[in-house]
Amino acid sequence: MENKNQTGCRNFLLLGFTEDSDLQSFLFGLLLSMYLITIIGNLLIILAIISDHHLHMPMYFFLSNLSLADIGFTSTTIPKTLLNIHTHSKFISFTDCITQIFFFIVFGCLDNLLLTVMAYDRFVAICHPLHYVIIMNSCFCGMLALGSWLISVMSSLPETLTVLRLSFCMNMEIPHFFCDLPEVLKLSCSDTLVNNIIVYSITIVIAGFPFSGILLSYYQIFSSILRIPSAGGKYKAFSTCGSHLLVVFLFYSNGLGVYLSSAATSSSRMNLIASLMYTVVTPMLNPFIYSLRNKDMQKALGKLLRKMMLLGEGTIAGPP
Repeated sequence: MENKNQTGCRNFLLLGFTEDSDLQSFLFGLLLSMYLITIIGNLLIILAIISDHHLHMPMYFFLSNLSLADIGFTSTTIPKTLLNIHTHSKFISFTDCITQIFFFIVFGCLDNLLLTVMAYDRFVAICHPLHYVIIMNSCFCGMLALGSWLISVMSSLPETLTVLRLSFCMNMEIPHFFCDLPEVLKLSCSDTLVNNIIVYSITIVIAGFPFSGILLSYYQIFSSILRIPSAGGKYKAFSTCGSHLLVVFLFYSNGLGVYLSSAATSSSRMNLIASLMYTVVTPMLNPFIYSLRNKDMQKALGKLLRKMMLLGEGTIAGPP
């Protein structure tokens, strides 16, 4: 019984990136900058879509949900990391760790499902344009978005709740900057067979099937684009799904990078870098990807920024 964790000792130790104080200061500034860019960029996307009636379409409705999911995904891990660096503390309570695991899985699953829904939206728009308005009606789109949220929560619950039954050894050090579920399971003194079965089963269903759906959708999309006779028509059709395709590539390539880095090497540094790309860099880049090549989004963002500037000038000037 000596190797098991006592009831009162319920803190994990997040080892983070480095012990070097100078490097920690640099990391704090870097992570804070990336986090603020992620929050502001995705918030602007959401506000632009809400404020511009020209963007009240299924594609942008799902994009606003994706931006909200990206905010949640990044906010699950980075604020605690910044707090630990600032306070020179590495502790995270058991309750906070479980909460972090739950929301990390929720928003990770949600990103995955929303990307699948967006691929289906592009499939209907390009392969069945005459029926697009009928198929992708507001009620159906709402059900797809709500279903994605509910499935994400229901997928996270079994993985998270089964951790509560585990006992943990005296070594509570997690070689990561957040409570990564596989790393937490490694610290358990209990049998984690049930946990691993649940994790792998849910991963296959929530990641494997949606990814297959994305591949199938784009197979149909590319087949339809190749049948368009004019080069201009092909470019126009492809441009409507180019941004989504790039986001899908970033999301799954970085996710695969996390898995391969943990499976192929025992280096915690490589795992940290891969996880940072997955949890921070991809959500930060998504607003730029969807706005730089999208003229409608650029116009909406321009209008929104002008309104905000006018509102700010009016606030500063005060009442006459």
